[in-house]
Amino acid sequence: MPVTIELNGKKQTIDASPSTPILWVIRDQLNLTGTKFGCGMAMCGACTVHLDGQPIRSCSTPLQVADGKKITTIEGVSQNNNKAIIVQKAWEDLQVPQCGYCQSGQIMSAVALLENKQNPTDEEIDAAMSGNICRCSTYVRIRSAIKTAAKQIADAK
Repeated sequence: MPVTIELNGKKQTIDASPSTPILWVIRDQLNLTGTKFGCGMAMCGACTVHLDGQPIRSCSTPLQVADGKKITTIEGVSQNNNKAIIVQKAWEDLQVPQCGYCQSGQIMSAVALLENKQNPTDEEIDAAMSGNICRCSTYVRIRSAIKTAAKQIADAK
């Protein structure tokens, strides 16, 4: 049964089982490999994408949930989104990644946070990012990058 989604601004009709996790549709059928497989149990955040603007774990979210909705991946998050561009630049400037494996999920969660909170506190950042695991433990740099991006977004207004 085909499912229709809007992926990174482009309408797509997917012919896959409705129970297929969104992650595997994105990676295996649509060949967008920036979204990573980490744990397969929605616990590490490496697979984070936005579904209608909200961060979700694509490894455990079935395709049928996305029917008729918008999915944004790391490849498309900065299209027409200045906040996402600023977040990605802060990530680079502060050299957040070490191995980089979790970073697409981290960035997707950070962008979603800054869409809802203009000047998040440390506690709000920790809460928003708590589902994202970084095995390299770059959490201090992640928090700094989010604060830097929040300030730059505020200054740009």
